[in-house]
Amino acid sequence: MTATAAVAEKMALVPTPNDDAQPRRYADFATFCDALDYAAQGERGFNFHDPRGTLTQVYPFSQLRSDALVAARRLVARGVKPGDRLALIAETGPEFAALFCGAVYAGAWPVPLPLPTSFGGKENYIDQLAVQLASSDPCLLVYPGELAEMCGQAAARQGCPGLSWAAFDEGALADGDLPTADPDAICYLQYSSGSTRFPHGVAVTHRALLANLAGHSHGMDIGDGDRCVSWLPWYHDMGLVGCFLSPIANQVSVDYLKTEDFARRPLAWLDLISRNQGTTLSYSPTFGYDICARRISSQTSVADRFDLSRWRVAGNGADMIRPDVMQGFVNAFADAGFKASAFLPSYGLAEATLAVTVMPPGEGIRVELVEEERLSGSPRDLSRPARYRAIVNCGVPVLGMEVAIRGENGEELAHHHIGKVWCRGSSVMHSYFRDPESTAACMVDGWLDTGDMGYVNAQGYLFIVGRAKDMIIINGKNHWPQDIEWAVEQLPGFHQGDIAAFSVETENGEETPAVLVHCRVSDPEERVKLRDQIRDKVRSITGMNCVVELVPPRTLPRTSSGKLSRAKAKKLYLSGEIEPYSLAA
Repeated sequence: MTATAAVAEKMALVPTPNDDAQPRRYADFATFCDALDYAAQGERGFNFHDPRGTLTQVYPFSQLRSDALVAARRLVARGVKPGDRLALIAETGPEFAALFCGAVYAGAWPVPLPLPTSFGGKENYIDQLAVQLASSDPCLLVYPGELAEMCGQAAARQGCPGLSWAAFDEGALADGDLPTADPDAICYLQYSSGSTRFPHGVAVTHRALLANLAGHSHGMDIGDGDRCVSWLPWYHDMGLVGCFLSPIANQVSVDYLKTEDFARRPLAWLDLISRNQGTTLSYSPTFGYDICARRISSQTSVADRFDLSRWRVAGNGADMIRPDVMQGFVNAFADAGFKASAFLPSYGLAEATLAVTVMPPGEGIRVELVEEERLSGSPRDLSRPARYRAIVNCGVPVLGMEVAIRGENGEELAHHHIGKVWCRGSSVMHSYFRDPESTAACMVDGWLDTGDMGYVNAQGYLFIVGRAKDMIIINGKNHWPQDIEWAVEQLPGFHQGDIAAFSVETENGEETPAVLVHCRVSDPEERVKLRDQIRDKVRSITGMNCVVELVPPRTLPRTSSGKLSRAKAKKLYLSGEIEPYSLAA
C-alpha cells in the first residue's frame, strides 16, 4: 500500500459511536466474560490513535470478543489451564486487549506488566519484570516484538517461555468448549506500579471486579452521549480497570492515546477531547493536568484550538490532588470552555479493585483548610501564627463500599479526626497472590487497611491527608513530605516531581528531614544560594534544619505510572546510587 493510500484509508475510518440501540447495562453481570459477550452485541468499542491524535484503528467490542475467543483457543492449545497465570506486557492496543480477554475466557489469570519508561534504564526494567515474573509464576510471557530482547532476558531469568504478539498469533487453535467462568474465581492479577523489590500481586475475582465497575459507573452517572478519552497505562489500576475493563462492562466507546505519546505531546489529549461530539469522561493524575497547563503559553488562544465545553467528568486520582494545580488548569483552559465543576476527585487503590470514593458529578474540587497541628498530631503553638494546608474532598463511598477512620488501636474515630483509612465492600481484593502474611497484615474481618491517612466530615465525604508509610516523624511530630515538597515547588524554576522529601539518620543518631531537588543551575555559586534558599524554606515549614541535596535533572525515580517514588529515592540516595552535586559548605 502506498503512503497516499494509507493516509486515505485512515481518513476513511469511522470511530465507534457514543450510543447505539443496545440498552446500557451498568456492569450487572456475573462474570467479565458475560460483560464482554453483552458489549459485543452493540456497536461501541475502542479507537486507537497515533501520536498526533489521528485515528489509526477502530476496534468494536464485537471484534474484540471474536479475537479474544481465538486467543483463548490458542492458549488452550498451548496447554494453558484455568488458574494458570499469563503475563502480558500492557501495551495500549488490540493485541493486549484480545489476549487479556482471551486469558479470562480460557480461565487463566492475565497479569498486566509495565512497559519500559524513559527513566530507570534497560537493566532496571529487566530487573522489575524478572521480580514480577518470579512473584506471579506465569506459564508464558507475551510482549511486543520490539521489546523481545529485554522481555526475553527477563523471561529466561525466570525459566518462563516468552513470545511476541506475532509469534503467539501463529499458534494452533484448540477444539471443544472453553471453561465456564465462576463469579468467585480470580479474574486477573494486578501489580501496583511500585512493585519491585517486594511485589504484591492483587488477586481480583470476577465478582469483585464487576461490583467496582458498577459502583464507579453509578458514581459518575454514566449515560447517553458519554465517551471516554484516555492516555493512562493499562498496567496501572486506573488505566486497566477504569479505562479498559469498565468501558466494556458499561458499554462506553473509548479514544486512546498511548501513554508514551501523551508524554511527548500532552496537548494531543485535549485535542481528542475537543473532537468528541458527545460528553467526555477522562481521568488523569494531578501531574497530567499540570503538564498541559504548563505547555500553554500566555500568548496562545486556547479557544481557537480546543473545545473543552463538553468535558463532563475530568477525573482526578492516583496521587495527592493539588488544588493549586487544578486551579492553574482552569485558568489556562477556561476560555476553551472548560468548567471547574467538571473536576471529579476520587480515591482508590488496586486492593479495592479501583474506586473507593467518588465525588458526585458537578461538585468539582472542594477543600477544607486543616491546621498544621492537626496534621502533625502536636499541640497548638500559640506563639506562632496558625499554618493551614488545603485538603481535597475525595467524595463519598461508591455503591457497595464502606469507609471507616481508625486510630492506633483500631478504634473507629469520629468525623474530622485524622486516622488510618479502612474500607470494606464487595470489590475489596481476594488476597495478595501467594502472600498470606501480607494479606493478613492488611485484611481484618473483611476490612482493608489502605495504608493511607485521612478523615471523613459530618456528611461522610472522605479527605485524604497522605500515605502513612511516607510520614516523617521527628521528635514525636509528624511531617508530611508533600508539605515540604509543595513548599519547595513554590520557589521559581521548580515543577511537580522535582523534589523528594524523606527522613534520614544523622551521624549522632537523630532523624532529620532530607530533601533531594532537581537542579538546573550550572553556576557553583548560584547552586549554593539555591541550596540555602531551599533550606530556609523547609525550616519555615518544619522548624528544623534539613539536609538539602541538589541532584541532576531526571535523577529522582518514578513508578511505572509516573509518580515520584520517595521510598526508592531514599534507598538510592543512601546507597550512593544518586550522586548529588558537590557544594561548598
